[in-house]
Amino acid sequence: MKPYLLSLGAGLLVGIVYSLLNVKSPAPPVIALIGLLGILLGEQIVPVVKRVIGGQPAAQAVSAACTEPVLGRLPGDPDTQRKA
Repeated sequence: MKPYLLSLGAGLLVGIVYSLLNVKSPAPPVIALIGLLGILLGEQIVPVVKRVIGGQPAAQAVSAACTEPVLGRLPGDPDTQRKA
């Protein structure tokens, strides 16, 4: 959870500096971010379909194939806690 909060804090700090300097953020517009999300989700379709064809229930296939690539390692993940 700490890296997420640090990232948010850094973003807020940069946003404040941009605002004080009256500069527009170079961040991509929302439409570009939605396109990137579509690419990320599209990459997960093949592994999910392979697991479903292999007999795994759809919900379990989505959870197994998509959780880490789409969301990253989540704060409660035991593997993340061991590495920290």
